[in-house]
Amino acid sequence: MKSTTYLLVAHGSRGRDGNRETLAFAAQWQARHPDWRIEVCFIEHADVLLDEGLDRAAAGAGTVVAIPFILNAAGHVKMELPAAVETARARHPQVQFIVTRHLGMGRELFAVLQGQLDRLMKQLAVPDPQTTGVVLLGRGSSDVGANGELAKMTRWLYEENEHELVDLAFTGVTWPRLETIVQRQARLGMMQIAIIPVYLFTGVLIERIGEQVARLRQQYPQLAFALGQHFGFDEGIFALLDARVSPDALAGGLLECDGCKYRELAEAEHLHDHSHTAIASPAHAHGHHDHAHEHAHHGCAHSHA
Repeated sequence: MKSTTYLLVAHGSRGRDGNRETLAFAAQWQARHPDWRIEVCFIEHADVLLDEGLDRAAAGAGTVVAIPFILNAAGHVKMELPAAVETARARHPQVQFIVTRHLGMGRELFAVLQGQLDRLMKQLAVPDPQTTGVVLLGRGSSDVGANGELAKMTRWLYEENEHELVDLAFTGVTWPRLETIVQRQARLGMMQIAIIPVYLFTGVLIERIGEQVARLRQQYPQLAFALGQHFGFDEGIFALLDARVSPDALAGGLLECDGCKYRELAEAEHLHDHSHTAIASPAHAHGHHDHAHEHAHHGCAHSHA
């Protein structure tokens, strides 16, 4: 009986530390499931990209379960991954390819974010939540559905806590940005601000966030800032991943935009070849890669029940 390969499909980071953390996470997940076969690939900025990762996972396997190791479903999850899986099915007709849902913004992820906020409040010496603003800081996408998922988490944090202000900001692509939200919260009388980056692993953007907060501390000396960490190794992420590959989860449900009439119309314009971002080919690397194109998917912002 041929085995099942579980393939973690991560975003990929221009900073090598982020990819190393992803591989370290996979090693820890493997240790929890020593009988499983777990592989890793990246959508861009890495040695092993999607096509190669799918081929590696398919070698000697009867089933490949591809797991989008990504928090929000934008262009990568809705178009690039399904397209890569379709071509992999053609290359490996004897292998069954299954794609799970991405990590998503549900109760499991909310619990991780709430834990982050609780730790930041302790770091601030447990101040009055009415004078402590909260900022959920996401990557940002031109996909309104992906941004809306983060907005949902922002609302849930507001509902479950007693903070006067719980706002959403983005590090790029869309608005508002962190500086704008901090300025607004300062004007509204906040004395402390807790910033929660919604990121699994480190990378260029995490470094940028640290630099931004250092500058904000100088600009607003009257405010106390607490900055959260990326949370990819949180116990809740391992539990969420286990849930994504459980038999019940694999038995039903559609991949984001699988069977969606808008996907085919959008693919021609928005699918991109990421082979130039492979780490193995530095001579062809684009140092000024614009992430705005990665998430462009305006036609399919609806959800699939």
